[in-house]
Amino acid sequence: MTASRPIASRRWLGCLAIAWFAASRGAAAAPRAAAADPPVCTGDYAEDLSAMSARARSIESSASSYSYAVRTSATYECVSYGSDGNLKRTRTTVQAYGTAFGYRHDGGDTLLVTNEHVADWPAVTDDEHPVDGVAPGCKRTADTLKIVDNDHDDYPGDDIALGRVVVDPALDVAVLRAPKKLAIIPWRVGKSAALAARNAVLVKGFPLGEFQATNVGKVVSPYDHDTQGARSHDDFVIDALLTSGGSGSPVFAVSCRTGELELVGIFHARYTGASALNVVVAIDQVRDLMATLKRTPRPTDHTAELDGDARDRLIDTARGDPDPPFFAVGPLVASLRVRKDGTLVFAVFPGEFPRTVRPLLALEDVTVPDHKLFGALGAVYVGGGAGLHELPITSSEAEVHALVSRALVALRESAIATFDYREATRSAGDSRTAFQRAAAKKRAFERTLAAQRDAAQAILDLVGRDTLRPAGTAIGLCDLEADPPVTAAVSGT
Repeated sequence: MTASRPIASRRWLGCLAIAWFAASRGAAAAPRAAAADPPVCTGDYAEDLSAMSARARSIESSASSYSYAVRTSATYECVSYGSDGNLKRTRTTVQAYGTAFGYRHDGGDTLLVTNEHVADWPAVTDDEHPVDGVAPGCKRTADTLKIVDNDHDDYPGDDIALGRVVVDPALDVAVLRAPKKLAIIPWRVGKSAALAARNAVLVKGFPLGEFQATNVGKVVSPYDHDTQGARSHDDFVIDALLTSGGSGSPVFAVSCRTGELELVGIFHARYTGASALNVVVAIDQVRDLMATLKRTPRPTDHTAELDGDARDRLIDTARGDPDPPFFAVGPLVASLRVRKDGTLVFAVFPGEFPRTVRPLLALEDVTVPDHKLFGALGAVYVGGGAGLHELPITSSEAEVHALVSRALVALRESAIATFDYREATRSAGDSRTAFQRAAAKKRAFERTLAAQRDAAQAILDLVGRDTLRPAGTAIGLCDLEADPPVTAAVSGT
């Protein structure tokens, strides 16, 4: 950045020198250029910022800054063993910058919008939630979020602490609260669905946290769907030159109807390896969150709703599936069998599967009259050297109840996602619609697997508890899956 300033100065001086030389030679004045044609708007938004009205230019030039530099920091605690065999705890503090913009006053406070990845740090670092400078497996113990002047601002006296109002990882958007009246955008919220290729955009943020900047560019593509990690939302792509630190910046377009700027998106990501392909969260999906301060449930937030319809679909699909009945729950392998009475028998196998085929855990999921419910927990069995032993849940402690319930929900969700995906892939080549449906099922399947790591650990915690007291005669998994099951005859219940 420092090296570029002298270059710019030399170019400016060069232009002056050319102008002086032409004047000294008595060059005739060039004929006056014809007046430029007024910008033509063929859609909702202009292809050139010159379409901005004089009033809008006056407001934009005189309005106080409504974009703010945000400094976010977090402290992580990492646990390891030293060479002496003793447990060590080390702490690392990391820091980053982003942009937020004010959009509404709420009493004496100001509501601001930024990206979720600016407002929040991962609770625990891992391969899918890395933090630069922090090892995997470390836990966040503290974090702060403040408005500062820029990345060189070392004076804390005028920093403004920010609180999180609502965070939506699927949108990569967060609403923050500042306990102070700050400047807010003087423009209305537009319609990102009306954007077209070549529409002009204006972006106001803090690149690298260094200084406030205004960048301009064009819409390269009006639609791009983001499904990376927890994200699931619609974007559009622009060619403005943007950098890190600008995440959370407001993106405006010029309305052809009014000549004023309208908020059409929030810059949140860049294409790796491209200097000017930047991705913007389309504002149409953010409008309700900004107004209600609540996340709007979307089908992509969760796996299929666990109700009677989902159960019926799973049963029909599993019974007709020609492939082996196995699916993943985090790093573990599970299986599903459907008995004639509609009972689902879930079994969970150890990480050594298929070298080890004895299940760690088996659960019965029985039908219930209320179709609003997926089912109910039946018998629970834990694995042992001789086979499966029934676990008397009624006499178990509350923590065991919680672990079993968590395991059952994870098994239901993983089975639905897996069998839905398998069914969709069989017809993926039939048409573009079928292909896109299979791709959507794959994304849901991958999100479900990523979310089941903790559930898999809960299963391991359950079967590894020393306080478990299984009862009854040992049985095999095939006995439990049989029609009718032989558990009653074996266990004597």
